[in-house]
Amino acid sequence: MGNDVLLFIAIIHLVSIQKICYAGDTIKSTHFLKDGETIASSGGTFELGFFSPNNSSNRYVGIWYKQLPIHTVVWVANRDAPITNKYSVVLQMFNPGGLALVGGNNSIFWHTNTSKFVQNPVARLLDSGNLVITDANDSNPENFLWQSFHHPTDTLLPGMMLGKNFHTGIEIILSSWKAENNPGSGEYKFLVQPTGYPQVLIKRGEEEVFRSGPWNGLDLNGTPGMGKLGTITQTFVIANATGFWLYYKVFNSSSLVRAIISSSGTLQFYLWADGSQEWKILYTAPTDICDRYGYCGANGICYYDNYPSCSCLDKFMPKNAVGCVRRTPLSCQNGSSDGFLKYSGLKFPDTKLSWFNSSMDLKECEKFCLKNCNCTAYSSLDISNGEHGCLIWFGDLIDLRVLPGQDLFIRMAASDLDYTSSSKGKKLNNIVKWTSSLLIVPLALSLVTMILKLYKRKWKEMEPVQTELLLVEDQTLFEASTIIRATENFSIKNKIGEGGYGPVYKGVLDDGREIAVKRLSKTSTQGLEEFKNEVNFIAKLQLRNLVNLLGWCIKGEEMLLIYEYMPNKSLDSFIFDNSRRVLLDWTKRFDIINGIARGFLYLHQDSRLRIIHRDLKASNILLDIDMNPKISDFGLARSIGGNETGANTTRVAGTHGYMSPEYAGSGMFSTKSDVFSFGVSVLEIVSGKRNRGFSHQDHYENLPSYAWKLYRDGRSIELLDEHLVESCNLTQVLRSIHVGLLCVQQYPEDRPSMYSVVQMLSNDADLAIAKKPGFFTGRAIEAHISTVEITDSVNEVTISLLNPR
Repeated sequence: MGNDVLLFIAIIHLVSIQKICYAGDTIKSTHFLKDGETIASSGGTFELGFFSPNNSSNRYVGIWYKQLPIHTVVWVANRDAPITNKYSVVLQMFNPGGLALVGGNNSIFWHTNTSKFVQNPVARLLDSGNLVITDANDSNPENFLWQSFHHPTDTLLPGMMLGKNFHTGIEIILSSWKAENNPGSGEYKFLVQPTGYPQVLIKRGEEEVFRSGPWNGLDLNGTPGMGKLGTITQTFVIANATGFWLYYKVFNSSSLVRAIISSSGTLQFYLWADGSQEWKILYTAPTDICDRYGYCGANGICYYDNYPSCSCLDKFMPKNAVGCVRRTPLSCQNGSSDGFLKYSGLKFPDTKLSWFNSSMDLKECEKFCLKNCNCTAYSSLDISNGEHGCLIWFGDLIDLRVLPGQDLFIRMAASDLDYTSSSKGKKLNNIVKWTSSLLIVPLALSLVTMILKLYKRKWKEMEPVQTELLLVEDQTLFEASTIIRATENFSIKNKIGEGGYGPVYKGVLDDGREIAVKRLSKTSTQGLEEFKNEVNFIAKLQLRNLVNLLGWCIKGEEMLLIYEYMPNKSLDSFIFDNSRRVLLDWTKRFDIINGIARGFLYLHQDSRLRIIHRDLKASNILLDIDMNPKISDFGLARSIGGNETGANTTRVAGTHGYMSPEYAGSGMFSTKSDVFSFGVSVLEIVSGKRNRGFSHQDHYENLPSYAWKLYRDGRSIELLDEHLVESCNLTQVLRSIHVGLLCVQQYPEDRPSMYSVVQMLSNDADLAIAKKPGFFTGRAIEAHISTVEITDSVNEVTISLLNPR
């Protein structure tokens, strides 16, 4: 009879046995645990029992920290089999050798997959957070028949090992919760790469999202941000013929440390130190655009502080849109025609296709690499005690970025090496360099002359701004005839919208690409300055949540901006439309909120320019084919210095209902004024109501003030769009409203940064109490302005306020 059948019979048999309830750290074969009862580890650190996630009626068996004021679950037994009737389920041991979650009618929700049968099994919760099953008759308590550390959920605790056993094929990984209130297996995984040389990965399904870089004996090569962890924890990696394993220990036993893979796909290390009242984030990955796996393609390097972010390795050249290829192919003639260039300060490439040897030195490593025509780079394996060992790469070098790190030696053809073998060679080399310099100058002047002649006729027809825009990289100067042809001479049937800038038309280029064309209206308050802003800023910004500007065109008084076409138009066309709003369920709206937040985090913190948008509103959020949000319209945007957070202007420009109090009243704009606009947008997305012109049957007030009163009275859920009732995640809805209200508080210093907003939306940490928002009605704004210029658009008014008092 098979083991599974024996197991099932054993479980069914135990249901008929009379049990008694039990407390302590152990569940014995004569005991059971029912809902409402718990066991605790001997040191009182962890507790096991039944629980429900926030705002969920489902019940689960889990392990959490016993003494903390914040309920923090670290392991869930039946994560994919929730209990709906808590009164009929018990957790109990069964003979011979397992633990099961048994319900009425002998239904089995979950059980351990132990294969060894013993007559007297016990389950014990250890002070490490590990739930183990042992044989009570075994004198060695470390002989575990089963342990929860081998079946983790989303949390890595000190001493828990991730990795793979090559002999048994058993792999231990973390997988995220589906959502804050659903511990089911989510789409993100955190694991040790089982091939090549050890590194850790975050994967979404089969897609690699983030890679740490290989282990170098001290730390993971590509994670300098983990430096904070070095004073609190020590990381260990085991790499041998048996398997690859990663774990960490905590120096101070009184400090609680945990790592999780969140439902949004981020790896986060948390610390709870003595005297703390909350979890403190020590490390988060990915952190920026260069942490996105393979962002610059094969043989490309990502520079976080540069624009453009991607460039090629030295002696490589661009290939198509992403990635680079060698300028000179390797010859690989017995190794004599190739050499190596040393690179310092790089995150090491993906080690999926790599080989390592712990006994070789660096010189032997170089020789070994030269003998193998597929070897493209090498480095020292271990730097924990000097440099020793050999790590070599095969094929293209993937996922490089600039980071402090050790030396990497990349294989090059002899003609691409910058050294000569003698002083005579060096002298000749210098002569060649000087001669080249002398030749380059007249060649460059000739080239400039040719370009000037080529564009001379065209420049005569342009204003000076055109000359400036021609220098913007990655932007195309379109011929007016091309755009006229694409839009059928701006046919009314191709018009897809209109804003403060002017009408927008759909067009199709000669190569079949669909485009959206913004045409400056003669009555628009926006002009050359806003036009230049749009071209200059968007050309220098790269993020999936920002709209892609393809190019521009100026012909006489005609000023045109050409964008990628967004088939779903703008966000306002959905959330404020009675028939189309039902197409955006809560899941999609929450994704849009998060996408906008990530976009503004990039503008404020992660982009080289540091941009304040100044005109965030629903009509400036475009939706692509998959309903992903893209921030558009940078005409009013302003760039600030690296250490600045804001500035002042005498020309206040923005949209009524979205401007922050300090900006509308005194011209002070900052990242916090964008945060205010974001907060208004969040409340609009949740409620489906437009702030401008918002009214309530009982009183006149704006949307933020109405939302705050509901929040104050504990009735925030009443703000929710009625079309979202069936699809909503209550926890996410209430959290989104709360975050929105924190963003629209009266004083800038009270509002969170966009970094904090992203963090608040993605985890379940406690939020501060929201203070009263800034109340600005139309009449209140007029009292602060001497001159108001208003340009009507289809859905809203963009106002330009001059000389605020």
